[in-house]
Amino acid sequence: MPGDPFDRLGVRGTPGRLLVLTAAVTLTAVIAAAVGLSIPVRLPADDPLGGPARFGIAVAVLALAQLARLRFRSAAGMVSITWGEAALIVCLYLTPAGWLPSATLLGTGLAWTLLSVHNDRRPALEIVRIAASLAAATALAVSVTTALGRPFLSPPTPILALAVIAGSITYLLVTAWLGGVTLGLRHGLPIGPTLLAALRGKLLMFVGNVAVGLVVVALLELDPRWLLLLPPLLWLLQQTYRYRLRADQERRTWRAFAEATAALNQLDERGVASAAVTGALALFNAELVDVEVARADGRWHRYRGDASGQLVDRTAGPPDQTEPDEHELSRPLSVGAAPVGRLRVRFPRSAPPTARERDAVAAFGDALAAALHDAATHRELRMVTARSSYEAVHDPLTGLANRAAMLSKGDQSLRQLAHDHPVALLLLDINQFKEVNDTLGHAAGDQLLRLTSNRLNALVRPGDLLGRLGGDEFALLLTAVPVLGDRAAPMAHALRQAREIAERLAAPTEVAGVRMSIEVSVGVVVANAGTADLTELLRRADIAMYQAKEGGGNVAAYDGSRDAANTDQLALLAELREALKVDDQLVLALQPAVDLATGAPTGVEALIRWQHPRRGWLNPADFIRPVENSEQLGTFTRYVLNKALGVAADWAREGLDVPISVNLSARSLLDPRLPAEIADALRRHQVPPHRLVLEITETVVMSELEVIDEVLATLRSMGVQLAVDDFGTGFSSLTFLTRIAVDELKVDRSFVIRMADSPEAAAIVRTTVGLAHELGLRVVAEGVETAEQRSALAELGCTSAQGYHFFKPMPADKIGAVLGSLRDSAESNVFRLRADGAS
Repeated sequence: MPGDPFDRLGVRGTPGRLLVLTAAVTLTAVIAAAVGLSIPVRLPADDPLGGPARFGIAVAVLALAQLARLRFRSAAGMVSITWGEAALIVCLYLTPAGWLPSATLLGTGLAWTLLSVHNDRRPALEIVRIAASLAAATALAVSVTTALGRPFLSPPTPILALAVIAGSITYLLVTAWLGGVTLGLRHGLPIGPTLLAALRGKLLMFVGNVAVGLVVVALLELDPRWLLLLPPLLWLLQQTYRYRLRADQERRTWRAFAEATAALNQLDERGVASAAVTGALALFNAELVDVEVARADGRWHRYRGDASGQLVDRTAGPPDQTEPDEHELSRPLSVGAAPVGRLRVRFPRSAPPTARERDAVAAFGDALAAALHDAATHRELRMVTARSSYEAVHDPLTGLANRAAMLSKGDQSLRQLAHDHPVALLLLDINQFKEVNDTLGHAAGDQLLRLTSNRLNALVRPGDLLGRLGGDEFALLLTAVPVLGDRAAPMAHALRQAREIAERLAAPTEVAGVRMSIEVSVGVVVANAGTADLTELLRRADIAMYQAKEGGGNVAAYDGSRDAANTDQLALLAELREALKVDDQLVLALQPAVDLATGAPTGVEALIRWQHPRRGWLNPADFIRPVENSEQLGTFTRYVLNKALGVAADWAREGLDVPISVNLSARSLLDPRLPAEIADALRRHQVPPHRLVLEITETVVMSELEVIDEVLATLRSMGVQLAVDDFGTGFSSLTFLTRIAVDELKVDRSFVIRMADSPEAAAIVRTTVGLAHELGLRVVAEGVETAEQRSALAELGCTSAQGYHFFKPMPADKIGAVLGSLRDSAESNVFRLRADGAS
């Protein structure tokens, strides 16, 4: 315990091997001192000083050499550099060599005791070890010197100079080695780096020490009065040494500080805290570093590392608010008014922190606080994004796939099957569900839906896809339909599955305290995987389901003869073939996108409309899907491109350099002739490739066909730009960007419309804008309808937007005037400075 004798002596906590080394060195020093004093010495008969005075002078000189020390911090604590070699050379001249071990033991012991009392607070055992080490080194240095010459009261000669230099080198190496061994044993560190650091720091001073020692001896021999000139010179030399050491240490410190703060650039809390502990241990040569992190839930987590490099982390209580002692620095971590954590750095007992290190800990703590805050923010953003991504594809009540996910995943499953592989889709509707809601309340209705979902989940087999489409409708896609020679076998299998599901769901259950049976109507459709997409299968299954309701049974199969939409779709495709041959039915509706800062036009999206002679105006939703599934897709795509490029050519003649965007079907990318056809159209209309932007959807990435990659790569090499339409609504947005090089991201209108009321939608918009900036892409927000949405997008850094707030889609004959007006208005907002005299 503090205050007991062992603690004051420094025995407690000292490694056993270091105690053994201290005892051995002390014994060696005592023996060397005794032997040296026992050697007979003959002083000159006319010696004006006498033996006691010479011994006292040696003790004083050796003590002063230790008091005038310089210190620098190493990995294991503070390393002291003294004038020991200069004092040794002077004492070899003034004092018999045999007396020097005892004089060193006494002088250095007194000096380090004085330093400990006024500064270091070193325990007695450490003072003994230091004095004994210096005495042992002196004894060995004296032995080397006297073996080569007799320096006592001898005029300096080259031979004697070499002898004392050899002794000084011996003293340097022995003291450095003993110091390195001591620090290594105390802190468990390798001796080599500490020894090299000490020698590197001492090298310049060692040369100066030897020179000073030889000069002092020469002046004593010449005329001792010359020594009066030495104090100012020695002071200047001391300041030079101090400045050099400080400069070297400052350079190493700032390099280590830069490396340590750069390592804090992590995206997770553990990475930041681990880098902080490792960096602080290296930067401050600390014994112990604690990084305590405040979690959002009020808990604290501690990351602790020591000099051995071991890192331990665990949940902890709030940080201790007691004042740290003189060997520890504690820094609260905060960003603004928000607390982030606390940094604690414990320095070696032999090297308490200096004012510079307090400033460095404060600066490092500020960098760590910012890094931890960024990591926490990134974690929250990941959670929001993950939650938003999950909610985008899952039904919030049952956890099943929602309609959007069902359509996307279903189409993906169909593409992965052989073209002629049979699949079945079952569409289920709960009978009298509205009565349950009206009678027992919506909570009972929700309970009934969850119960139905659980029972359906228990019946799903591997490879099947189950989802809730909304309300009381559920869909089940069966991909493991048996392939048999009998063409009726797939439908028979699907009907058996549907009846089994209906029977299982009808098992009595209790909802809101009322015992009831869940009756369902099931529509069943069977088709080959390559003949229809999931949207078409759902449409057919919906027809079958209503046939089941009308027929009074639970299950009905799709009957194509009763599907009026089938013949209507065929008629629509036939009418489209005729529309492509004329020039007045399929027309472009053009919608500009504008720069949110200047109002300048940044692009125009070409939207196709059909002025049908019988059906009236048709939007793309009325005819695009049948076109994409027909053989007319290529002709239709070329038709739209030619119209769009013709309009762009007219703009160029009017001096309008605005790109035009055309939506491209994913199926069009399967045609390897597409790049050549686009290149030919660009040449015919004399439109530069960079003024054509092709908008593709994220569903393109779901295909693994090489032809799509080759088509996109060829288009990019031509200079045509690519944009991602409805970005963020797919299931692999980031994967898409790593696979396909694009120029522009278009934020889906569903997120823009909801961003004011939905934090999740706002987070997706913010993330998309930030991602576009990081990747050097343009970003356009679609569907902007209000000034509030425009302001919010501008604050998020979105550069461009389109929507009814700016312009509705307009005919081609009006778009030119609008673009010219936008361009002129934007240029009028730019005030040019005069060429000279401007201020």
